[in-house]
Amino acid sequence: MQASPSPSFSSTAAITSLPESPASTKLHPPPSKFSLQPSNSAFPLKLITSDPDPLPEAKWPSHLNPLQKLAASALDTVDHFLMNQLDSKFNLPKPLDPAVQLAGNFAPVQECPVQHDLQVVGQLPSALRGVYLRNGANPMLSPAGGHHLFDGDGMIHAVTLGPGNRASYSCRFTRTSRLVQEASLGRALFPKPIGELHGHSGIARLALFYARAAVGLVDGSRGTGVANAGLVYFDGRLLAMSEDDLPYHVKINGDGDLETIGRFDFSGQMDRPMIAHPKVDPITGELLALSYNVVKKPYLKYYKFGTCGQKSREVSISLHQPTMIHDFAITETSVVVPDHQVVFRLSEMVRGGSPVIHDPNKTSRFGVLPRNDPDDSRIQWIHVPDCFCFHLWNAWDELSSRGDKIVVVIGSCMSPPDSIFSERADPLRSELSEIRLNLTTGESRRRVIAPGMNLEAGQVDKRRLGRKTQYAYLAIAEPWPKCSGMAKVDLESGEVTKMLYGEGRFGGEACFVGAEEGGGGGGEGWLMSIVRDEKREMSELIVVEADSMKQVASVRLPTRVPYGFHGTFVHSQLLRGQRLC
Repeated sequence: MQASPSPSFSSTAAITSLPESPASTKLHPPPSKFSLQPSNSAFPLKLITSDPDPLPEAKWPSHLNPLQKLAASALDTVDHFLMNQLDSKFNLPKPLDPAVQLAGNFAPVQECPVQHDLQVVGQLPSALRGVYLRNGANPMLSPAGGHHLFDGDGMIHAVTLGPGNRASYSCRFTRTSRLVQEASLGRALFPKPIGELHGHSGIARLALFYARAAVGLVDGSRGTGVANAGLVYFDGRLLAMSEDDLPYHVKINGDGDLETIGRFDFSGQMDRPMIAHPKVDPITGELLALSYNVVKKPYLKYYKFGTCGQKSREVSISLHQPTMIHDFAITETSVVVPDHQVVFRLSEMVRGGSPVIHDPNKTSRFGVLPRNDPDDSRIQWIHVPDCFCFHLWNAWDELSSRGDKIVVVIGSCMSPPDSIFSERADPLRSELSEIRLNLTTGESRRRVIAPGMNLEAGQVDKRRLGRKTQYAYLAIAEPWPKCSGMAKVDLESGEVTKMLYGEGRFGGEACFVGAEEGGGGGGEGWLMSIVRDEKREMSELIVVEADSMKQVASVRLPTRVPYGFHGTFVHSQLLRGQRLC
């Protein structure tokens, strides 16, 4: 597989950003009737209506034939007229409003080439030799309409930790097919799956996209995803994922820089998207994954890859309707599939609504499927009412005192279930919960482990994935969607040990790195997270000893790092076996 071309991202429609001031982030010129204007540091970016100038023309390729040029011009005219009419009738709710979603430290930044010899405060643990990587959404171009937190282009931030207390930093866009095409055209032409695909304007955007694709102006056959959510290191490759596409293979260069190799189809074995959170079994080394389809049956498939990347037979899992499945869990014997109340219903767009809805008439359930089964005939579905887990942190097999077969699932249960997609009067709650699925009786029990706290974006010790774990390490998601600290939770006793960042300081996912993973001793491991001090306008990577929950070191980063999603740590000895294709 060849490395993707590296287009110039300095087009006039692209983002420009000064390194250390979120208020200075500016998107220009606006490719829609909206523009994001800078304000002083005390106020967020504000959405205003621009002058009624014509929609900037896309930089269509010069090799277009006369018919394609005519079609391009006609579709641009229809686009400008139709979207102005439809967007003017739709009041953007907060979850879709760019002025809200791209305010403050959620605003995007430019790429940053490798910066070496960063200031380190404290002593980096000797076992932490490698690269901490964190994914996130970072829109390259101005939103053409609505924009959701999950819609932005994928950008990976990399902090390399070396001997002698040395550290370096870089950040790069993952060069998806979508991003490369939009960068060359200077306009956002691929519809955003959450922010823009709502109501009649969403239908119009889809129709315009497919019309442009039909005449060869854009190419959706090479994927439309943004690769902004999950990261996994498997079979010598770092893979960046969002569940709307295949993963993207990103190379970690020896100097700490990042390079997109390309869309990764596992040597021609994959032709459908992979969800954002596949699981690597720490004992077998297998990668287990799901893929869902929102348009046609089968709506869900399960498969796995051996340690050398050989794919198993796909197992179609019967669902009554397409369901939002962002995550799942594994045990030593089974995969645990959530089938909850947030579903895809494309017909809602005809009625003027969003295709992602909460179905109150549906009862949430979990399916337990033996990992090696060739089909879903032995899957066992167990109802768990009023349960929506966007993330599942772990699961394991147990026997009850009566000999019943139990699957224990650890996840964060959100309510209202669709609150991250829709504007709700009730505040969002995300409670760490234990869900016990009794395979013998078919019953379930749910227990809130840490009541009264919003706990999201975290991990368990990956060496115990699929096995019983004592602790989970999660972000304290307060005030939502910011994270004011991290928590170590004893899953049996419910005891919570907090590490708070301090006033005006917010971070993200708590990434756990086990002490023995790097060949060094001492304690159970470390937690890592990128923290932003909004008052001092400073970003840093902090390292926390997991045993004591005390900070032991921090790396001052040379540029602002927006709040993001999920991360991982790749040790230096694993990088020596990195595959380049």
